Amino acid sequence: MTEAVIKQHLIDPEICIRCNTCEAICPVGAITHDSRNYVVKADVCNLCMACISPCPTGSIDNWRTMPKALAYPIEDQLLWDELPAELSADQLAAAGASEGSVAEVQKAAPAPAADPSGQVPFNSATFGATMPPWSAAHAYTNLYGPKAAEKTLTAKVVGNVRVTEVGATAGADYDTHHIVLDCGAMPFPVLEGQSIAIVPPGTDGNGRAHHARQYSVASPRNGERPGYNNLSLTIKRVLEDHSGNPVRGVASNYLCDLQIGDTVQVIGPFGASFLMPNHPRSNIVMICTGTGSAPMRAMTEWRRRLRASGKFEGGKLLLFFGARTQQELPYFGPLQNLPKDFIDINFAFSRTPGQPKRYVQDLMRERAADLAPLLSDSTTFFYVCGLKSMEEGVVLALHDIATSAGQNWDTVSAALKREGRLHLETY
Repeated sequence: MTEAVIKQHLIDPEICIRCNTCEAICPVGAITHDSRNYVVKADVCNLCMACISPCPTGSIDNWRTMPKALAYPIEDQLLWDELPAELSADQLAAAGASEGSVAEVQKAAPAPAADPSGQVPFNSATFGATMPPWSAAHAYTNLYGPKAAEKTLTAKVVGNVRVTEVGATAGADYDTHHIVLDCGAMPFPVLEGQSIAIVPPGTDGNGRAHHARQYSVASPRNGERPGYNNLSLTIKRVLEDHSGNPVRGVASNYLCDLQIGDTVQVIGPFGASFLMPNHPRSNIVMICTGTGSAPMRAMTEWRRRLRASGKFEGGKLLLFFGARTQQELPYFGPLQNLPKDFIDINFAFSRTPGQPKRYVQDLMRERAADLAPLLSDSTTFFYVCGLKSMEEGVVLALHDIATSAGQNWDTVSAALKREGRLHLETY
């Protein structure tokens, strides 16, 4: 009896940096994860390919021709440290797969992405661009990785400073650090909006080496210190999970505790779409929460340096920055010192005692008169970075702003996505 054959979609656990992009984007809910691996449900995946392009590492682009009855269950995938080898023709034949059915599956075109319009749960893939702005600089990616033993990068810690307020009202749960890494003589070009991954030393509770954690770069393309081969990160010490239960984040605590002179293992860089425009007079609207400020700091600092050089005529910079309290907001002091004619800064605090809760989308609606013309302006680019929960509220605010201004949201949102003008990067 001939067995049905499928093209099974798998994620390479050696390359995956657990950024959650694939699961967030999948329109059919085929991707899930545990504390170790991201995996694909063979009985749910429709090969729509929506997750392929946004993946920063390429770990998602793996396939195995399998008899349907022998498809790898998620229980097995969650235990993998590496992908299994492709089945040979003899193994497929022994499992009852005919040569014709195998050939048909291997040459089959992928299904079109599911249309998430209508009454369906919010899906960021509907709105977020996967193409960078047309004037963005070329991004180098995956120069150093876990599979290239001869291409490892060890960076030295040359700076580690707390960037949230220290005081009686600011506890350890607000502990966010600005960490500077020197890459030495190893070439490591990064652009604003890209990320790297850090590999914490040691092993987990099962004796496996810790997997890499991804962090956005907080410094501009010519380094935290201009002219040096260095970069910076914004790291919040994790002391509880999303439910408020006590837990010590493996990588965040390791990084926040680093001392000057320590070394870390770096892989990457990653990301080729969340990049800033380079053409003169382009406007940038930055919307972020917490450590989602890292890429916004990088973009702002690059524009500041260009302005100081007198060699670039930049457009508007608008920042909508949210945190629970002023004490938790990273870089609050330095932001206050930026010239008002350089950047328009709007703060939202959701847990200030005695004050109503305010979120970034509330501030955006208050500035609707300024944002509406920018939505239809092809020289304006929007960047959203922070907790996953902010995404839907921000997009809904943009929808309401456009609609109130008499703009057709379907037309506007399609242009934002097509022209690489709305970028969503949340965690």
